Amino acid sequence: MRLVDGMPRGRKRAVMVAWDALSAVVCLWSAFALRLGTLQLPPAVSIWEVLAAGVIVPPIFWAFGLYREITRYIGPRYAWLLFQGCVAVSAVLLIFLLGIPGRGYGIPRTAPIIGGILLFGAAGGTRLLASRFMRLGIRKRNRLAIFGASDVGAGLAAALGHDRVSAVVAFFDDNPKLVGGAVRGVRIYPMSAFEAVRESTGFSALLVAVGPRSRLHCREALEHAAALGVRVLSVPTLAEINDGRVNIDALRPLAIEDLLGRPPVEPHPELLGSNVTGKTVLVTGAGGSIGSELCRQVMDLGPKCLILLDNGEFNLFQIDSELNRSRHSLAPGSARTTVHRYLASVTDHVRIDRIMEEHRPDTIYHAAAYKHVPIVEDNEPEGAEVNVLGTLRVAEAALKHGVKDMVFVSTDKAVRPTSVMGASKRVAEMTLQALHARYGGEGKTRFTMVRFGNVLGSSGSVVPIFKEQILAGGPVTVTHPEVTRYFMTIPEAVQLILQAGAMGEGGDVFVLDMGEPVRILDLARNMIRLSGRTIRDAANPGGEIEIMFTGMRPGEKLYEELVIGAELLSTRHEAIFRAREGFTPWETFEHRLQQLEAAVSQHDRAKVRDLVMVTGLAETARHA
Repeated sequence: MRLVDGMPRGRKRAVMVAWDALSAVVCLWSAFALRLGTLQLPPAVSIWEVLAAGVIVPPIFWAFGLYREITRYIGPRYAWLLFQGCVAVSAVLLIFLLGIPGRGYGIPRTAPIIGGILLFGAAGGTRLLASRFMRLGIRKRNRLAIFGASDVGAGLAAALGHDRVSAVVAFFDDNPKLVGGAVRGVRIYPMSAFEAVRESTGFSALLVAVGPRSRLHCREALEHAAALGVRVLSVPTLAEINDGRVNIDALRPLAIEDLLGRPPVEPHPELLGSNVTGKTVLVTGAGGSIGSELCRQVMDLGPKCLILLDNGEFNLFQIDSELNRSRHSLAPGSARTTVHRYLASVTDHVRIDRIMEEHRPDTIYHAAAYKHVPIVEDNEPEGAEVNVLGTLRVAEAALKHGVKDMVFVSTDKAVRPTSVMGASKRVAEMTLQALHARYGGEGKTRFTMVRFGNVLGSSGSVVPIFKEQILAGGPVTVTHPEVTRYFMTIPEAVQLILQAGAMGEGGDVFVLDMGEPVRILDLARNMIRLSGRTIRDAANPGGEIEIMFTGMRPGEKLYEELVIGAELLSTRHEAIFRAREGFTPWETFEHRLQQLEAAVSQHDRAKVRDLVMVTGLAETARHA
C-alpha cells in the first residue's frame, strides 16, 4: 500500500482505470454465471462483447467524476456518485446486449443489472479498503478528545479522520441521551469520567465543539480540564465564520472570554436601531474601547450621518480608517453613511457648540471619559474636567441645538465611589439628572445613563494585562485575593447601550445585567491554565507562573455594585433594568458645578477632590 501511496497521481489513476475495466469484465461474466448456473456464456453472447464491458465502464465513471476524487478522502458523497455510475453502466450494458433486434433470445435480461451490483461492490470495496489502509499506514502522533457530540463535533471528527497526524479517541458530552453512544466509532463519555478516560486513552488536547451558551454552562468542567494540563482548544462558532472573523478550520486556544459573562442575549431589533437608523449620530470618545464599538454597531444600523469626535489623533485615525474600509466594501449603489471626524475635546464648549450647530445630531452617545482609577487619582483636576465638565458641555450644547437623545456611558464605579474617577462619573450622572428635571420634558433632550461593569478586552482591562504577564513568564499580579469584578464583552455592552438608550424617558439610569461577579484570583489562575502553563505556589513549587499580590491601589474597591440603594425595575429588555435614583435639584447643583469649574481652572487638586467626592457621595449618604 505504501508503494501505491507513493505513486504519482496520473499513475494511480491509470491503475484505478485498469482495475475498473477488469472488474467490469469479471462482474458481467459472473452475472451470467450466477443467472445461468454455468461459467459458459450464452450462445448469443461472444467473449468480445463481454470484454467490451471493460471499454464501456471507464468513460462512464470518468463522466461521473469518480477519477477526480482522492481515494484517501472518499466518503458518502463518493459512494452516491459510484452508485449512479454503476446504474448508468447497467443501463448501457442492457441496451448493448438486448437492444439490437433478434439479440434478446437466450440472454438473461437481469444479467446487466446483477453485473452493475457486482461492479458497485468491486469498485467501491476496493476503494474503501485502499482508503482504510492508507490511513492505517499513517502514524497518528496526536491523540485528541472532542467536547460536544453534536453535528459540529461529528463534522470535526470527520475532518480529523483524514488528518495525517491526529486521531480522535474520545467524545465528551453531558447530555445523558448521548452518553454511551458513539460518533464515527468513537465512544461518548460524560465529563465526570474525564480523568479516567484521559488516563486510559492518553489524549493531550480537548477540542471544544459547542456554542457560547454551552461553554458557559460547562465552565467548571472546561476549567478542570485545563487544570489537569490538557490543552483546551476552541472550534469557531458559525457566527464567527459568517462574520469573517475566523476561517472554518481555525482552532484557537480557549480564551477566558469564552468562559466569562452571561449567555448572550438576543437583541430586540425595534430597540437596536430606534435612535440610529436614518438619523444623524454623534459619538464622543469615538476612538476608545466602547466608543469605537459604538461606531461599528451604529454604522451597521444605517445612520444618515455619523460624527466621530475624539481628542486623540491616533485613536480617531484608527476608527475612521476601519469605518472607511467597511463603507468601501458595500455593493455599488448601496446607501452610504456620511462620516465626519473631529479632533476635539469635550471640554471645549465653543468647538462642541459649533459641531452641533453644523450637523444638528439626533442622537449623542457620550463615551468620552478618563476611566483608569490610579491615573485619575494622580490627576484629579483633569479627570473632573473631562468626566464632569465635559459631560456638562456636551449636554448644554445638546439642549441648545435640539438633540433628541443623549446617552451617557457610565460605570459601576459611580456607585458608592471610593475614587475620584468613580465619583466624577456619579457627578456626571447627577448633572444629567438635574438638567433633565430642570430643562427636559416634551420636545427637549432626553438624557439617559447606562451603567455597567468591566468590559473584556478594553484598554487597561485586567484580561489583556494578564495575557501580557503570562507571555512574559510572569508573575501575574493581583491586588487582593478577594477582589471581584463584573465582566461583559464589549460588543454585548454596546448592543445593550443602544437598546437602553431607545427606552429612555429622560433622567433614567439603566443598569445592565452583568451576570455573576468573578473573583480576579480565579480569573488569573484560569488564564494561566488555559495558556497551557502551570501555577507556581506552595503546593506546586515547580510551576511556571507565579501569582503575586500587590495590595489595593488608591481608590480601588474589593467589590463593585451597580445600584445606590434603589430597587431595580424591569424593562422591555430582559438584560436591562431601570434604577430610579435621587439627585440634587439643578438650582443647587449648578452652584457646585461652578465651584468645581473654578477649582479645575486653578488646578486646585485638594478642592477638586473634595468637591467631587462630597457631591458624588451625597446620594449614597441619603440611601445609607
